[in-house]
Amino acid sequence: MSTNLEVGIVGLPNVGKSTLFNAITKAGAEAANYPFCTIEPNVGVVDVPDHRLDVLSDMFNSKKIVPAAMRFVDIAGLVKGASKGEGLGNKFLAHIREVDAIAQVVRCFEDGNITHVEGSIDPLRDIEIINTELCLADMESVEKRLERVEKLLKAHEKKAPFEKATLQKVLEQLGEAVPVRRMELDNDEKEVLRELQLLTMKPVLYVTNVAESEVADCSNNAYVQAVEKYAAEENAEVIVVSAKMESEIAELPDDEAKEFLEMAGLQETGLDRLIKAGFKLLGLMTYLTAGEMESRAWTITCGTKAPQAAGKIHTDFERGFIRAEVVSYDDLVACGSKSAARDKGLVRLEGKDYVMQDGDVVEFRFNV
Repeated sequence: MSTNLEVGIVGLPNVGKSTLFNAITKAGAEAANYPFCTIEPNVGVVDVPDHRLDVLSDMFNSKKIVPAAMRFVDIAGLVKGASKGEGLGNKFLAHIREVDAIAQVVRCFEDGNITHVEGSIDPLRDIEIINTELCLADMESVEKRLERVEKLLKAHEKKAPFEKATLQKVLEQLGEAVPVRRMELDNDEKEVLRELQLLTMKPVLYVTNVAESEVADCSNNAYVQAVEKYAAEENAEVIVVSAKMESEIAELPDDEAKEFLEMAGLQETGLDRLIKAGFKLLGLMTYLTAGEMESRAWTITCGTKAPQAAGKIHTDFERGFIRAEVVSYDDLVACGSKSAARDKGLVRLEGKDYVMQDGDVVEFRFNV
C-alpha cells in the first residue's frame, strides 16, 4: 500500500478530534472528555474508497485489490501559549510540521455535558487561537532565517536583499496573526519561504463538527455559516460531519452502514468527504493499473506526465520509459474489455509528454 498523503487532524481540546479520528481509522485512539488526552500523535492509515477497482478486478480476474491510501495523524489538542511551550505546544508543532495538509476540527454544536476549554462555543475564536499559535511559531522560524540572511548580505550574496525584503514582509503580517496562506505573495516570494516549511503555509480544510440532527442540513447552524464565510476568504474547503455519528457508523457492517447513511439523508460518510476534500486541496488524482495479479490505484499530482507517473510504480519504469498504453476507465467499462476497447481505437499509445488524466487505466512499456 503506497501512502501518498498525510493529513494532520488538529483543533482545541474537546472539539471531537479523537472521536473523529477513531471513527475514520477505527484505530482505537483514546478519546476522553479532558484536555491533552492525545499526547503522542495517533496514526491511522485508511484506504481511499474507489469503486472503479472492484469493477476492474472483476474484468481482469485480479487476485487482489490495492487501493490508494491516506494517512491521518491525530495531533494533541492545542491551547493558548502552545508556541511558547504551554500544554504540549512544542511537540504539537513538531508533529504538524511533518504533515502535507491540516484538517482543523471546530466544534459547532452546544452540549452542556462536554466542556469546552475556552468555556463557550465560538468556532472563529477557536480557529484564531490555532492560527495565532502557528503564526507565532512561524515568526520564530522567519526570525532565525533573517539572522542568517544578514550574514549573507555582508558577504554580498546576490539574492540576499530580495530574501530579506520577503522575510520582513512576511514577518510583519505574521505579527498580525495573518497565516502565510492568506498573504498575497508572488512565486519568487513563495520560493524563498518554501524551505522554511512554515506551518501556516500548509493547506487547510475545516471540519465543522455538528450535532447528528444537523449533518444532512445545517442551513440553520450559524456556527457553520461563520466558518464557511471565513474559509471562503482563503479558498479553503469546509466539511460538515458529526464525529458522534461517524463513530456509530464505524461500528456497523458495510450494508448496515449504508442503510444508516440513507436514513440520515447522506450519500457518503464523513471520511469519504474528507478524503475527496484532501485530494482536491493538494491537487491529487488517481490512475489505475489492472491485470491478473492485482488492480491498483496510484496517487499522483494533477499535471504529472506519463514517465513520472510510471516512476511511482518503480524508478526503472521512469528511467527506461518508452510509452504508455492508455484507455480511460469510462471507455474501458463501456466496451466491456480491453480488447473490445482496442478494436474501437480507444486504447492509445502515449509518449513522454502525455499528461495523465484521472481514471486512466495504464500499462507502461519500458526498457532498462
